[in-house]
Amino acid sequence: MAQALKPLQGAVRTSPGSNDFNLLNFLLGWLIHFLVSVIGGTLRLRIEDPSGLFTNSPKHPFLLAFWHNRLFLVPYIYRKYCPNRPMAALISASEDGDKLEQVLVRFNLVCVRGSTSRRGPQALRELTRLSRQGYDSGFTPDGPRGPKYCVQPGVISLAQLTQNPIAPLSCVLSRKITLNSWDNFTIPLPFSRCTVRLGQPIYVPAEADDAARENKRLELERVLQTLSE
Repeated sequence: MAQALKPLQGAVRTSPGSNDFNLLNFLLGWLIHFLVSVIGGTLRLRIEDPSGLFTNSPKHPFLLAFWHNRLFLVPYIYRKYCPNRPMAALISASEDGDKLEQVLVRFNLVCVRGSTSRRGPQALRELTRLSRQGYDSGFTPDGPRGPKYCVQPGVISLAQLTQNPIAPLSCVLSRKITLNSWDNFTIPLPFSRCTVRLGQPIYVPAEADDAARENKRLELERVLQTLSE
């Protein structure tokens, strides 16, 4: 585990399709990473983490779950509070995912490609393998296309397979831009107040049946909604 938790020397790509270089995506990724870093550096951050799961750097991996419309800030926040931990982020196997990957690799994150509609089982196996090597996992459980604020079952399945806790996270901003997208994606305005809220860890028993998994899915949904209020 100690070896796995050393800083990454370069992000790994576990994704389908072509590895052909795309200059436009490369430049867009660089620009968005720059904007996230600059805006993030101006924010007045306050973190609420009563369990210490996020800020005390536990030895075991965890599954970070947050709504899709909070995605802009989470890579910056994760790297600020967990600078030396490796994370594998689940992103869609689509052209939008190609663009997002160019941003996340600049935050030194591993990108695993898949969703409920495409390449889901393969992505789950890859995340399970990386988790056993010491990687945290990053999930937007209502992504990539919604419905908004509806947790999909993938994060519950991974928590059951790996026996790692789910760490629910949300960011509450004093000033922001809200886009007219399916998830009402939010972008913080510079120098805003940002409260980073983490809920108590959620564990899914290895022997959980369908009913127990559904209860955990609903629990995570309720917690994320409460943290976002």
